[in-house]
Amino acid sequence: MWNREGGQAMLLSIRPIWVSVMLLLLAGFGSGSQADDTLDSLPSVAVEELIRSTTSWNGSPLPPYGSGTPEISVVRVTLPPGAALPMHVHPQATAGVLLQGQLEVRTPGGVTRVVNPGDAVIELVNEPHGGASIGNEAAVILVVYAGLEGQPVTRMVPEAQ
Repeated sequence: MWNREGGQAMLLSIRPIWVSVMLLLLAGFGSGSQADDTLDSLPSVAVEELIRSTTSWNGSPLPPYGSGTPEISVVRVTLPPGAALPMHVHPQATAGVLLQGQLEVRTPGGVTRVVNPGDAVIELVNEPHGGASIGNEAAVILVVYAGLEGQPVTRMVPEAQ
């Protein structure tokens, strides 16, 4: 099922396995620099923290969370080779892990970063940015939006900006 919020389509139906994977990934984001001691004590569970930061991929500090009811969304975005996302902004924290392909994220001012499979990235908050699948295969990114209930997680930026 597709839902359109703020002009961007996002996949809302997630396979249960993706939820399990994200819970294991997010378990590494405990209060310390190491993964949660409880998970570390389980010999059959491997926890690898993919990213932890107080800044987005361009070095901008992450803003405080807004007030309201928290709402977490986990979506898988697939961009065919050569496809691009238009300039947009996220009003709250967003992070993703590239599962396949190659993705270039960019700002209107020309700042770019190439993301490869397995790379984690913390998106820009309230700063225009876009992205493009630059490899020979589709870019597939698993995205976690830390939003607020009733508010879009993405807003398109008018082309003039």
